[in-house]
Amino acid sequence: MSIDDPTINDNRNYDYTRHQDEERWEYSIITDLITPGSRVLDLGCGNGALLERLKRERQVTEAGVELSESGVFVCQQKGLHVRAGRIDEVLPYDTDAFDVAICNVTIQMVMYPEVLLREMKRVARYQIVSFPNFGFWRNRMDLLLHGRMPRPMLFGYSWYSTGHIHQLSFRDFEDLVAAVGGLKIRQVIHDRPQDPLRRTVAALFPGMFHLLGIYLLEKE
Repeated sequence: MSIDDPTINDNRNYDYTRHQDEERWEYSIITDLITPGSRVLDLGCGNGALLERLKRERQVTEAGVELSESGVFVCQQKGLHVRAGRIDEVLPYDTDAFDVAICNVTIQMVMYPEVLLREMKRVARYQIVSFPNFGFWRNRMDLLLHGRMPRPMLFGYSWYSTGHIHQLSFRDFEDLVAAVGGLKIRQVIHDRPQDPLRRTVAALFPGMFHLLGIYLLEKE
């Protein structure tokens, strides 16, 4: 198949008009971390499904920033306060304008993740960041055995047709938190494997056997 084939998988220009509603497992975890009535900024908010849930269940005052035109359109159709723009540059909000800034499964898709995290720290007291763990054991084995960019955590895409431009592990993110400075890791929540044996192994070696991490940070 030619790489110019228009039918090839490509998640860099996601059309949210075809996916206006969704329910992801991490939404309930993130919702539980939010105090009712908080001022919440969702960076890379996609179709606004998480913001909708937070408004409904936590009565938050919401704002969002989304790069995709279709995502902004869908969010505004839902009545959410979402604007178009990049999230890895200086944000158009005052310092401490929010209680919580969220970046859910998006930090690996931006050009300047360190700028994103620094801006999250500036505009909010708490930061919630989740991302897929590219240090997962299947990725490690794929690179070791096949000598190519690992495929398991690219979710069916290839290295050239994915928006995942900064693959990172849990240790990578914790190093970034330390490099940005002024942030404290308050809580880390991982996906919960259904198989009891895998759950036990994952608890012992989280960096190898968990697929996704959710970090709750606090500005020092």
